[in-house]
Amino acid sequence: MPAARPWTQRADIRQHLQRLWDRGELLRTDRAFPMQLPLRGPSARDLLDRFDDARQWISELSSLPHVRVEMRVSNHRVLGTNQVPDGVWIDTLDDALRLLGKQRDAQSFRQMRALTLARVPEVVPWLERRPLKALELSDDWPRLLEVVAWIQRRPGSGLYLRQVDLPGVHTKFIEAHRGVLTELLELLLPELGPETGFERRYGFLERPPRIRFRILDPARSLLSGSGVQDVTLDDVTFAALDLRIEKAFVTENEVNFLALPPMPEAMVIFGAGYGFEAWRKATWLGHCRVFYWGDIDTHGFAILDQFRSQFPSARSVLMDRATLQAFSTLWTIEANPRKAALGRLDPEEQALYEDLRDDRLGSQVRLEQERIGFDWVVRTLQAL
Repeated sequence: MPAARPWTQRADIRQHLQRLWDRGELLRTDRAFPMQLPLRGPSARDLLDRFDDARQWISELSSLPHVRVEMRVSNHRVLGTNQVPDGVWIDTLDDALRLLGKQRDAQSFRQMRALTLARVPEVVPWLERRPLKALELSDDWPRLLEVVAWIQRRPGSGLYLRQVDLPGVHTKFIEAHRGVLTELLELLLPELGPETGFERRYGFLERPPRIRFRILDPARSLLSGSGVQDVTLDDVTFAALDLRIEKAFVTENEVNFLALPPMPEAMVIFGAGYGFEAWRKATWLGHCRVFYWGDIDTHGFAILDQFRSQFPSARSVLMDRATLQAFSTLWTIEANPRKAALGRLDPEEQALYEDLRDDRLGSQVRLEQERIGFDWVVRTLQAL
């Protein structure tokens, strides 16, 4: 029979049930059976014009396993009395599962639900709401319930995730399932505040931010007998320093960070890209002349703009038009330029940003920090 015919086919019945499965409806306990499915059958005219096709259609539909076809009597003045399908029914959930081949998945879900009822019954509504997501997690589900129960017993534990001591559970397991754990814990601990971040919200200790810097003035060395002075501290210890530094350079490139030459009363800090919250505690930085050095591209200026939200008086260095033009042969292409308006740039920076953003100097122009000649860098910094 041609595929274009509008009568309901065996494949249509399977597809309808598959859609119900994909929406999770066949796994929800409130799904009622028997369940009637949509049916499009031959009209009286079809029976007259295509009687053989209709008879074959009836035979194929009636032979579909796990489906009950309800018949009605059709009295036709030419064809006489015939039995014609009037409804298609799935009598039980088991019939639907067998037709789709989903008995094993359904059994797995029932076992998950029973385990959840026994261990953490508050989580059952999540299973009912997201049954297919739950099936994806079936292998990990017992351990997820253990983690949820552990946090429920110890809200605000003040421990690191590493200290959650459960069989088969480790830090990477928890980190890999933060999203679903958060959804489950919202059912158990809804009274928690609006804190963002899994650790902060559920009372775990977070790894402190690390700040890496070099003292460029040998006379102000932190470590005696070391010429490199490449130091990394947590944010609290960094904030407690009393360096009495006049100039602080921030660069996003590690080699530039390592290569900057000695300078009196100066230091260089390895940048963090977008995000400088950890530096806010270091109030002594506010008494320094702070210079930011990023790539000359739209993202470089966007990071500068964000940096000034923490350090409003910061100046840019080596992010000017003269530097850009001096190394025009070393330009590259910025893959995904920023287009947003930036409100913390000075007039010269703003003009250059807009030229880059609007491709007035070329298509997606970019000059990376490491492509600037080092003599040019040293002369520029010494001139400060």
